[in-house]
Amino acid sequence: MALKTASTNGMWMLEDCKRSFMEMKWKKVHRYIVFKIEEKSKKVAVDKVGAAGETYHDLAASLPEDDCRYAVFDFDYVTVDNCRMSKLFFITWSPEASRIREKMMYATSKSGLRRVLEGIHYELQATDPTEMGFDKIQDRTK
Repeated sequence: MALKTASTNGMWMLEDCKRSFMEMKWKKVHRYIVFKIEEKSKKVAVDKVGAAGETYHDLAASLPEDDCRYAVFDFDYVTVDNCRMSKLFFITWSPEASRIREKMMYATSKSGLRRVLEGIHYELQATDPTEMGFDKIQDRTK
């Protein structure tokens, strides 16, 4: 089953995208979710789900070197006041080696997907691994 996203380009999101996101947000069963756009069907689908024990480095390693992806990462940390916190990051991965058509498709579909995935705290856009290093995640929560 597919849900129509709020985007204006006619992109659809498969039901498992929203379900996986809600499981990550509320049940904490996933550390991250990687989404891809299926070019022929124009649907956003879950590409990979990281188990709760996986890390940000596992997420970064799972992203292809020559294809675009979206990802959501659940970052747990402890504040200076010793409070446990969790923030959701939305990452747009658009490596330089990916095709221009693909980059355009991901750029125009991003806002619609973001509206469906309610509760995102921060957003990152990266074209190479240095732009989405773990230090960038940590800096955003300070």
